[in-house]
Amino acid sequence: MGRPAQGSVEPVVIGVSHRTAPASLRDRLFAEEAALPALLDDLKSAGIGQALLLSTCDRTEIQAMDVAPDRAAEVITGFLAARAGVAPAELLASGYRLEGEAALRHVFAVAASLDSAVIGEPQVLGQVKAAHRLARSAGLVGPELERVLRSAFAAAKRVRSETAIAERAVSVAAVAAQLARDLHGDLARCAGLVLGAGEMGEFLAEHLRQAGLGRWTVAHPSPRRAELVAHRFGGHFVALDALAEALPRADLVIAALGAGRFVVDAPAAQDALRARRRRPILFIDAAVPRDVAPEVGGIEQAFLYDLDDLERLALEGRAGRAAAADEAWAIVDAELGAFRAERAARQAVPALVALRRRFEAARQEILAGGAVDAAEAMRLLINRLLHEPSESLRRLAETGSSAEAEALLRRLFALEGDAAKSDLDDDRDTEETDA
Repeated sequence: MGRPAQGSVEPVVIGVSHRTAPASLRDRLFAEEAALPALLDDLKSAGIGQALLLSTCDRTEIQAMDVAPDRAAEVITGFLAARAGVAPAELLASGYRLEGEAALRHVFAVAASLDSAVIGEPQVLGQVKAAHRLARSAGLVGPELERVLRSAFAAAKRVRSETAIAERAVSVAAVAAQLARDLHGDLARCAGLVLGAGEMGEFLAEHLRQAGLGRWTVAHPSPRRAELVAHRFGGHFVALDALAEALPRADLVIAALGAGRFVVDAPAAQDALRARRRRPILFIDAAVPRDVAPEVGGIEQAFLYDLDDLERLALEGRAGRAAAADEAWAIVDAELGAFRAERAARQAVPALVALRRRFEAARQEILAGGAVDAAEAMRLLINRLLHEPSESLRRLAETGSSAEAEALLRRLFALEGDAAKSDLDDDRDTEETDA
C-alpha cells in the first residue's frame, strides 16, 4: 500500500486467535451475540468511529478504520485488555496488532477462512457478515470500512467458487454428514437410527441433527436410557429387541453400543434392504468393539464406514484444503491488488479536482485581462499554468533532487525526448515578460 496519504483512513486490527492465545484468554474475551451491541456502543464512546467486533470460538478481534491508526490501536488494545482483565502489553503478547497493508490482508484472509483453525470452514464468512451487520446497526461502519469489507466478501466468494477449499469434509462428523448427503440428498427427508448411547455415537448424531436430519429413533438395551437420548434428539425410542422393525425405516444407522457382539449382521441388513425395496442404508459403526459385521459392507446398497474410515476421509479432506489454500491466497492477493488500485485512484480525486479548479481560475484571469486574440490568450494561459511547476523543478534541480519529479512529470504528461536547456530558459524569459 505504501505510505498512507496524509489524512487518509487506514486499517487497524487488534485481537487474539487460536494461533496466538490460549483458550483461557480467548474465553475471557469471547462475547455472546446479545452482548455485542453494548460492547460496540462502548467502543464508539471510546472514540472509535469505524469498527466491527468479531467474536468466535477461534478469535476475538476488532477490525477498524481510522485517520489516526496509532491512536486507534492504543484505544482498542486498552478496550480488549480491560475486558480480559489483563494489561495491554500482556494482551498483545498473546495477540496481534496489525496496521496498513498487514491489517488489510488479515481482514481478507479471515473472511476467506484462510486464517481459521480449519481452513475453508464455511461458517466463517457468515460470522464476519453478522459482525458487519451489527456494526452497521451501531453506526460504526463508514464508507471506508464498508469498501474494505465489501472487497473482502467478494474475495471470499471467489475463493469458495473458484477453488476446492471447502469441497471436502475435514472432521469425522462432517465426513459422516457428507456421506449421508451424497447417498440420500436432502437430510431433512431422511430418518436416522442410533444404536446404543456411546459418546461418539451421540456426537455424530447431534452433528447430523444440526445438519438437517431431524427424524431419529434410539434403540438401547435400557428403555430409560433410550428415552433420555431420544428426548435430547427430539425423536422416538424402541427396545433393542425391536431392531428388526426399526432397521428398515432407517436411511442412516449410527451404531454406538459396543456390546461385544455384532448387533447388525449380514442377514439383518439384507432383510432390512429387502423391506426397503433396495433403497440404500448408510451404516456408521462408531462402536469399539464393532457393532456391525464387516460382511454388511459387501452387501449391495449397504454402505458401511467405521471410525477409521471416517478419520481417513477427514485426513484426505484436510490435505485437499491445504493444497487449495495456495490457489485461495492467489485470489486474495489479486483482489487486494484491485482494491489498492481502486483506493489509490479514489485518493487522487481531490488533487485532480483542485488541479481543475486551478486551471479554470487561470483561464478566467486570462479572459478577464482582455487578451488580444485566441492565440495570445492561449500563450498566456500556458505560461501561467507552467510557471509554478517550472519554478518547482528549478528549485529541486538546485538541490540535486529533481530526477524523481521530472520522471513523474514525464509519466503524467506522456513526454518524450529531452527538453533542451535553452527551451527552458526561453520559457523563463517569456514568463518574466508576461509577469
